Amino acid sequence: MKKFAFLLLIGISIALAGTNLYAQQSFTVEIKGKGKPILLFPGFGCSGKMWDETVAQLATKYKCYIYTFAGFGNVKPIDTLWFKTIKNDIEKYIKKHRLKKASLLGHSLGGTLSLWLAADEPKWFNKIILVDALPASAALMIPNYNGEKLPYDNPQSNAMLKMTAVEFQKMNDQYVQFMCNNKEKQKFIADMINESDRKTYVYGYIDMLNVDLRQDIAKIKKNVTILAATSPSLEMVTKTYKEQYKNLPVVNILYAEKSAHFVMYDQPQWFMEQLFKILEN
Repeated sequence: MKKFAFLLLIGISIALAGTNLYAQQSFTVEIKGKGKPILLFPGFGCSGKMWDETVAQLATKYKCYIYTFAGFGNVKPIDTLWFKTIKNDIEKYIKKHRLKKASLLGHSLGGTLSLWLAADEPKWFNKIILVDALPASAALMIPNYNGEKLPYDNPQSNAMLKMTAVEFQKMNDQYVQFMCNNKEKQKFIADMINESDRKTYVYGYIDMLNVDLRQDIAKIKKNVTILAATSPSLEMVTKTYKEQYKNLPVVNILYAEKSAHFVMYDQPQWFMEQLFKILEN
């Protein structure tokens, strides 16, 4: 069960007119649209391409900053501490470009990142929208988890580093079936993950698991909305969110029926309707 949970949790083109690209050591940012700023953070193993359909609609009203993190997509990998470096570099980017009152939209790891940023700088942001994301992913797989740090050097990580490309792809093809019910999107997701730098995939995941924000989220004063999957069951998901977000002052959780982890693909119409309601409220 622990092994399954571990696996389960775990060139941007500028040819289009009106698209800009910003590169920093730990990420690239593609910019589309005009209006109030929204920072879009992808889930673990994914590039900013995962937001293509979302941005096609959002960019008609908002200025979208679409991130791809180091080691994913075509962005060169960096050394650990991978996740903390990304977070610190994004804060520098926000200051440099004076992105005042930007909204955050993050999927999975991108949602955890959104919480981390908002907890450290609670006055910086406007709307905070999380897509099936948690403040402490490790608590899902470790009974009575108290924030203890997981080592990079462990049997599962070492085994994954030694996998052949074929073995790695087979693993991803299998776990994506649990993460997305939309069969047409499963190959797309798996292909993004298969492009990952292997060390980033393994050690970056450990970095994510070593972030526990369950106490820090008490500092977030803005409304936080979660667009949550209902897989494997609404009862299980509701219990998890209640436990993990009990210290968050203001949270609104909306559950997507018949949806797995990639809510934007399993319930695309519902997803976009909720986004616009949240952003325009």
